[in-house]
Amino acid sequence: MASMMKLPGLPDPGRCLVMGVVNVTPDSFSDGGRWFDPARAIEHGLRMADEGADIVDVGGESTRPGAQRVSLDEELRRVGPVVRELARQGVAVSVDTMRAEVADYAVEAGARLVNDVSGGLADPAMARLVAKSGVAYVLMHWRGHSHDMQRRAEYTDVVQEVHDELRRRMAAMVDEGADPNRIVLDPGLGFAKRPDVGHNWALLAHLDRFHDLGRPILVGGSRKRFLGRLLSDAEGAPRDFTGCDDATVALTALAAERGAWCVRVHDVRPNADAVRVAAAWRSGGAVLDEGRADPIGRSRP
Repeated sequence: MASMMKLPGLPDPGRCLVMGVVNVTPDSFSDGGRWFDPARAIEHGLRMADEGADIVDVGGESTRPGAQRVSLDEELRRVGPVVRELARQGVAVSVDTMRAEVADYAVEAGARLVNDVSGGLADPAMARLVAKSGVAYVLMHWRGHSHDMQRRAEYTDVVQEVHDELRRRMAAMVDEGADPNRIVLDPGLGFAKRPDVGHNWALLAHLDRFHDLGRPILVGGSRKRFLGRLLSDAEGAPRDFTGCDDATVALTALAAERGAWCVRVHDVRPNADAVRVAAAWRSGGAVLDEGRADPIGRSRP
């Protein structure tokens, strides 16, 4: 199954991986500003690795709905020292960026994965960078930048259209030299997906449809609006982002059971527990020894 595929340079514990999020931004939707200081971001990333994150994803540009882009220099200033120090301390680091120059810098600094929410569409140089570096690459379904992506969320069959658009983007990246064996696919929950019409839930319910693309699948639903909307109060007000952490854990367990390769989350420890429960469930207990192992996301130099 695609979920169990191995990617060079990344952890392979034989279960769904956990990717912890470090937003080095002042305006991210869930925790904007908390880790904007590089020293605090590094401390947070190390704590996530110790709590069981297999990969730590460092991003310097908010992609919340309505967000405006930051300059290249500012993005580099934010993520550069964090990626470098986490990698130096043995953390498996991913860089969350749409810019090839930022990805190139981060890979040189030790990042093992490039997480590109635009799927190579925002920067035509990204495919060449991925091909040249040989780095693992997350290709997400994307229909436009944050300031206008929601007006592009029009689908007749969201599952089939996202599936086909991912297939075409992967083919385009491979045509430009990217190694298909290093590509991870992400259906892009919340990105040009409307929470009021069930786009995200349809994608999750039919996650197994994406396995025929032959690549590992990453699921990033942590603290997103469709969860807050599901958990609205009696007056219809959506649940606060951090109040969705328990629902995120439930989503993690279900996605892992459905064969997700990795889940991207803000609160690592309970989600690390959830993927181990899902692995034990799927295997009938054959992975119990792995569940008692030390966290895998951090290897001592």
